Amino acid sequence: MNLPAYLGRRLLFALPLVIGITLATFLISHLVPADPLGMVLSERAMQNPEIVKAYRERFGLDRPLPERYVIYLLNLLQGDFGTSIATQRPVSQDLAQFLPATLELSLGAMLVAVLVGLPIGVIAALRRDRLADHCARIIALIGVSVPVFWLGLLALNLFYFWLNWLPGPGRLDPHLAAPPTVTGLSTLDSLLARDMAAFWSSLRHLLLPSLVLGSYSMGTISRITRSTLLEALGQDYVRTARAKGLKERAVVLTHALRNALIPTVTVTGLAFGNLMAGAVLTETIFSWPGIGRYAVGAAAFLDFPAIMGVTLLIGLLYVAVNLGVDVAYAFLDPRISIGRKA
Repeated sequence: MNLPAYLGRRLLFALPLVIGITLATFLISHLVPADPLGMVLSERAMQNPEIVKAYRERFGLDRPLPERYVIYLLNLLQGDFGTSIATQRPVSQDLAQFLPATLELSLGAMLVAVLVGLPIGVIAALRRDRLADHCARIIALIGVSVPVFWLGLLALNLFYFWLNWLPGPGRLDPHLAAPPTVTGLSTLDSLLARDMAAFWSSLRHLLLPSLVLGSYSMGTISRITRSTLLEALGQDYVRTARAKGLKERAVVLTHALRNALIPTVTVTGLAFGNLMAGAVLTETIFSWPGIGRYAVGAAAFLDFPAIMGVTLLIGLLYVAVNLGVDVAYAFLDPRISIGRKA
């Protein structure tokens, strides 16, 4: 497998997509009929032409759109996402501050979705039209049907207010000091600092929002796994493996499940991108200081550099996830050769 050449071709194909993302985001953000300076300047300051002119020159709002877009691309090549109008800080610093919290929450949600959804789908396929299959389909249906905001509020009321089994909003108990920031992931930083009290507290705080955020992906993964595994179990190569006298466990895990996992890998990869981009409601309900809340604040202040920075980051994440899915295909299916041209 010529993995470097394959990755190089995929990255080359992704370049026009990334440029398209930057162009679409730039145009949508700047064609909104509103003045972002009105969110940061007082009404009295907005009536002063000199102050307005100075701020427009500072943020480059006095230049034509094509020129501003070219400047934006040139700055991106240098790792400069611009300066946030709301926070007055480089957008790259804001993203570096808020992204780890969303990444930790998304990883936890993805872990829940895979560890719960995959076994449920396998059990449902192996126990087709039996009680286990019906229960699994009900769980999957609830996961994909219940709105996240309602499920989050219900989970908080049940497990925090009534039963007091899990902690409430936030990433850490109020009486505990946050561990030194190394990765930005609270659980990992606690382990690196050997602060087990902070680790268990951050883990307990992470559990409930991860369950809520991962519920939809869990339902999707279980349904896809069930349908693809049922299709694989009916193929000739599975019947041949059984005719050779192989144990049912080996037939399912080695022959059927490996082929059935290919569509599941696609769904899982896209689900992770959706978790990163769609954690806004969950982060709001659980007071989670992630990129979703930062994006909502940026939109409320018409903070164009911050909005474009968040959108570009999510777009790059989707491109990276699709690239990872393509590579995973080659390892799951021997018929797909990385060495061949895509």
